[in-house]
Amino acid sequence: MNGVTSSPAESRVGLRILDKADVPIQNGPLMKLSSKSRYGVQAMFDIAFHNEGRAAQIKEIAERQSIPPRFLEQIFQDLKRAGLVGSRRGPRGGYQLAKDPSEIRLGDIVRALEGPITLVREGEGDAPKTRPRPTAVAERSVTDEAFDELSARIEACFDSVTIAALVERGEALGQRRRPPAGYVYVI
Repeated sequence: MNGVTSSPAESRVGLRILDKADVPIQNGPLMKLSSKSRYGVQAMFDIAFHNEGRAAQIKEIAERQSIPPRFLEQIFQDLKRAGLVGSRRGPRGGYQLAKDPSEIRLGDIVRALEGPITLVREGEGDAPKTRPRPTAVAERSVTDEAFDELSARIEACFDSVTIAALVERGEALGQRRRPPAGYVYVI
């Protein structure tokens, strides 16, 4: 099957394991999403999926998603400033979604943690070393326009996926929900 393997469990949920032979190798740099953004999306999904939007403690999310707790605290501060999560103090406190999961897009999370979703132009922010030729400026504006259009398309892709869609995907894949940790009182 050309490098594709599957176990009985994988075929039940429609998953396949791919190797390098199945994926075309691209030359040049790949677009990378920072750990901060990936962890932010994982944490928001975790709250929506495991706590149904109710408050969840950082240590629970960090444990379920394998995210360093100190880093997760920083991420939640940025998400809180952006109005995507709220916090509650106390024994049943933690972070909760500030909006319905269907209203939180992956693009909102990435913008809150990274800033605008754009392709950075080479040398952007650098002072020009030499005065460009007029034809070079015209040619660059054509390519700049193309990259601006690509940036808009990439942003639209991030905005087309919501946290609610990730929850539905998790349910469809049979991911098990873990209830919030209970409290034990000993007298």
